[in-house]
Amino acid sequence: MKKIALLLLLLSLSITPAWAITAEEKGLKIAQKADELDTGWGDQKQSLVMILRNKQGQESRRQIHGRELEVIGDGDKSMSIFDTPADIKGTAFLSFTHVNKPDDQWLYLPALKRVKRIASKNKSGPFMGSEFAFEDMSSQEVGKYTYKWLRDEKLDGKDVYVIERVPVDKYSGYTRQIVWGDKVIYRPLKVEFYDRKNSLLKTLTLTGYKQYLDKYWRADRMQMVNHQNGKSTLLIFSDYSFKNGYTDRDFDRNSLKRAR
Repeated sequence: MKKIALLLLLLSLSITPAWAITAEEKGLKIAQKADELDTGWGDQKQSLVMILRNKQGQESRRQIHGRELEVIGDGDKSMSIFDTPADIKGTAFLSFTHVNKPDDQWLYLPALKRVKRIASKNKSGPFMGSEFAFEDMSSQEVGKYTYKWLRDEKLDGKDVYVIERVPVDKYSGYTRQIVWGDKVIYRPLKVEFYDRKNSLLKTLTLTGYKQYLDKYWRADRMQMVNHQNGKSTLLIFSDYSFKNGYTDRDFDRNSLKRAR
């Protein structure tokens, strides 16, 4: 009987090993590793084209240039300046992402010569008429979500992890997001966004990843498709540059009005 009891004990240990972790813990570890692999780039700038498509497929284009500053211990700072078309030229968007409190965001409107603060309750609104929301324009800090690992699978021939993340911010426009991440470079390949009714709202697809500084991966294209209104927005990135010597002064509110 003692032998049988010992055998049953060993079997139970093999079925539920001491090192087993929950799906929530595994999801968090994946997010933390992805964040760790993308830490240390300092600052960056890039050019991009924003292509808006309506339900009928008609397009409008905008030229933008942007810059980011990595902030250790909090969320990153970013600024986007519109170069074309003429009616929005000089419009500038400034975002301070935070981990444990609502993000700070401002929009400079040159026609009115005023800086407009984006209220926390309005972060789910569309960014400059695109299918990206203001909250999508923030850096994706680990502490902004809770996590759950769902499964491993293949996406377009690549091994990926699939995790669910739930925004902590009560004013988020999303109840949850499903992320497909590349297991090799730990970058997102696809994200599904679910609205406040928990219905699928949008899908973001990221392609054309390239490596910079022998470590950091950036996508060339990000396409956001809105399944509820039939519209989409494509962002095409180019001319990435790192270690530009930016400081906090390049990202203060006064810099919005002189942004070029």
